Amino acid sequence: MHKFKIQPLADGVLVKADIAKEKSRGGIIIPDAAKEKPQKGIILAVGKGKKDEPMTVKVGDTVLYGKYSGNQVTIQGIDALIMKESDIFGIIQPNTLKLI
Repeated sequence: MHKFKIQPLADGVLVKADIAKEKSRGGIIIPDAAKEKPQKGIILAVGKGKKDEPMTVKVGDTVLYGKYSGNQVTIQGIDALIMKESDIFGIIQPNTLKLI
């Protein structure tokens, strides 16, 4: 995993959003303006947590988060979202991605 020059504070996390779909299931190419914002991504960096509230996510976890969660940032040339851990709905367990 890439080492970033940013350390989120407290319960902050840095998430690289999944790539928006280029085609629909029927093969129709989706223009950029119509692409839905991904709600799945990979954790790139995590804060140290709050007092008495340790972080439950870790670097490398694939997570689901709210459609309007986080703020877009570009860190070391990578487009990502910075958000609070509470904006994350859950961690996707390996081998379950095909269900989504």
